[in-house]
Amino acid sequence: MEAYLLDWLNILVRWLHFLTGVAWIGSSLYFIWLDNHLQEPRDPGDSDKGVGGEVWSVHGGGFYHAQKYKLAPAVLPDTLHWFKWEAYSTWLSGMFLLGLVYFLGAEIYLIDRSVADLSVLMAISSAIAFIAGGWIVYDLMCKSPLRNYDRVFALALFLLTSALAWGLCQLFSGRAAFILFGATLGTIMVANVFFVIIPGQKKMVAAAARGEAPDPADGLHAKLRSVHNTYFTLPVLFVMTSNHYAMTYSHEYNWAILIAISLAGALIRIYFVARHKGTASPLPVVIAVLLLAVTAAMIAPRSPELVAREASFSEVRNVINARCTTCHSTAPVHPAFPAAPLGVKFDTDEQIRAEANRIYLQTVVTRVMPIGNLTAMTDEERQIIDQWYQSLESEQ
Repeated sequence: MEAYLLDWLNILVRWLHFLTGVAWIGSSLYFIWLDNHLQEPRDPGDSDKGVGGEVWSVHGGGFYHAQKYKLAPAVLPDTLHWFKWEAYSTWLSGMFLLGLVYFLGAEIYLIDRSVADLSVLMAISSAIAFIAGGWIVYDLMCKSPLRNYDRVFALALFLLTSALAWGLCQLFSGRAAFILFGATLGTIMVANVFFVIIPGQKKMVAAAARGEAPDPADGLHAKLRSVHNTYFTLPVLFVMTSNHYAMTYSHEYNWAILIAISLAGALIRIYFVARHKGTASPLPVVIAVLLLAVTAAMIAPRSPELVAREASFSEVRNVINARCTTCHSTAPVHPAFPAAPLGVKFDTDEQIRAEANRIYLQTVVTRVMPIGNLTAMTDEERQIIDQWYQSLESEQ
């Protein structure tokens, strides 16, 4: 019953995380678009009031007229909408989900003893240290002279995130490493909102309320962090879905794959930001497509070598019974799984034969199953599955 209740908690929190993430990223993308489409006010009177730009748009059967002030209006409106709870709710639900799945289930999802033989306490402590340390190092970079040199800062940030990807993949299971990479970037993004963007906005609002001109530096610092956040968006969205694609996180060079796909995502976002400004060069998106194409080609499954013998189905049945039906059965005996993951069951010979391709991909090609190798499947047993699958392929 405990595992069943945890599954329901997982569903609800994951749903909340998804909804708040959509709201946060959606508003972030919109305001980046809005900022890059502003035009000079058509009414000279608006310029006299301090309006720096405006944009007209149509949506849902209505016309909208948005204006941005250079600093602040002479008189603040009674109602001023803030965009912060989307970010906070996304991070809080994400951290809760991280704890629920990867910390509470550390032996299953966080630790891979073939990567690093960590205790549960060491694994969880290290994961938290990576998340917190990522923000600290990034924040120090933003406060250093590096921030005055865009290209140098971009290179330094790329090296930092590359080191993060490599380090995580040396300590944790590939699946967990990818999620922790996203959690670290997500923490940087929400910390930018909490520690820099919102405080800067509060200072500007307070100055305007006193009838003083806001300090432009507060707005510039907030905008810089906001721009960084938008470049992190696509890499974070990728890792949020990466657990569905074992071909990426289970590979020997999973850290390089993570770096390549994250860089491709950032380049695509760079292209769209530049496109909003009307100064887009196709080069970033061309490089991104090439990166993705090369990555796909490099990790494509190789044609297996012909085996010297064929494994009998009874041998495969014995391996499945010993290593897989603990979870993949009508009545799983593993306490972490109240029901067969993804509904995949191996109770009958017909079910095993129907899932032959999935079994082969997960146990031989990607080797992500059994998850965390909880049931200690040996290389010899994986070879039996390989031999059996190849014999099936040769018959077709």
